[in-house]
Amino acid sequence: MSEQDKKAPFLDKRSSRRTFIKNSGLTVGGVVLGGAIGSLLGKDSTTKTIDTGVHSQATTTNFNQALMYFDKNQFDTIEAAAEQIFPKTEVGPGAKELLVAYYIDHQLAGSFGLNSKEYMSGPFLPGKAVPEQGYQTHLNRQQIFNIGIIALNDEAAKKSEEKTKFQTLTEEQQIEILKDFEADKVKMNGAVSSSYFFRLLRKVTIEGVYADPMYGGNKDMAGWKMKNFPGHQGSFLNILEKDEFVKVAPKSLNSQHQH
Repeated sequence: MSEQDKKAPFLDKRSSRRTFIKNSGLTVGGVVLGGAIGSLLGKDSTTKTIDTGVHSQATTTNFNQALMYFDKNQFDTIEAAAEQIFPKTEVGPGAKELLVAYYIDHQLAGSFGLNSKEYMSGPFLPGKAVPEQGYQTHLNRQQIFNIGIIALNDEAAKKSEEKTKFQTLTEEQQIEILKDFEADKVKMNGAVSSSYFFRLLRKVTIEGVYADPMYGGNKDMAGWKMKNFPGHQGSFLNILEKDEFVKVAPKSLNSQHQH
């Protein structure tokens, strides 16, 4: 990868996941792909795949479509922002279809959002500490998202005479705002930068794409299917001796409770 590619903003790489995969060391959204990458880029004509026929019905219905932290406006804002970070393409669904915003909502409602398992006492050295010194703000993640959502909508209001919300802007306008956040050009209230909020939003968006569906995202395991990830199989004994690549229908954690 060239030095120019390394410095390129995340959102400049979003136009085609297939192009991004080829140009960035086999990564999608910063996540390194496994050996099934060929399934996304096109298979060699000599390669055989075998579908084991094992299917999970445990996640055909997503039971996590209820808000635990966000209000409706906050949810709609984050859903729109997440879709621009992980958009729908020819490869597969985007963050909205994968219910990523529900995953983010549920994570913020628990210990992750409250930073309850982390050291949260001072002194704080925002802008001065090295990365190894960790979290450098007294704000928990719930508070950071609250401030970040307000900032997203404030920036959206500046682009429209109707003082509209972020989620009602055009795709191009939303991307422009997110690029400004990524480049730290937006000044947010509170002891946190807009670039930090963007990195946090990108992190949980990618998590929501690939997490087990029981946590609220990755609807119907479509995130896994894009990478031929098998999920939580009880055993691989029936395919260990096969020479061909075996395509296994993914199973989620809660499939173990279906009898």
